[in-house]
Amino acid sequence: MSENLRSRARKWPKGNCYEDFAVGQVFRHHWGRTITEADQVLFTSLSMSFNPLYFNAEFARAHGHPGVVVHPMLIFLTVFGLSVEDLSEAGGLFLGVDGLKFHRPVYPGETLTARSTVLEKRESASRPDSGIVGWHTEGFNAGGELAIDFRRTNLVIRREVRR
Repeated sequence: MSENLRSRARKWPKGNCYEDFAVGQVFRHHWGRTITEADQVLFTSLSMSFNPLYFNAEFARAHGHPGVVVHPMLIFLTVFGLSVEDLSEAGGLFLGVDGLKFHRPVYPGETLTARSTVLEKRESASRPDSGIVGWHTEGFNAGGELAIDFRRTNLVIRREVRR
């Protein structure tokens, strides 16, 4: 890499800082994600999920589904991932998920979208460089029906630290 190019490079900060969040603020995460058959096969294989609902179409149909069901943890991880750019990309420790609920099955070929609402925000007593923010995230299928929801909490870096 040329020295000229390196000297002109600037760090482009990503994500929101603690000060950017307000209780009640809603984020409509702009990326959607279509869950493909390949995603489903890879996820169930790598996670060694042996429930035939996730890989056997005949079995799934015999149990009232139109075909294989997307593994619930793949749904969770996809919706969680859709929220990262707006909520936690700036950095900070992940503190946990509560109240995880799956409301309806998702099938390969469906596109998931997500939105998150800021539930709480407070100073961190042990880390003055960060605050604690909690969100309620909801994931929807292409028909706009609620497929999943959960609460998550992160330490979120303060703006003056990020500079």
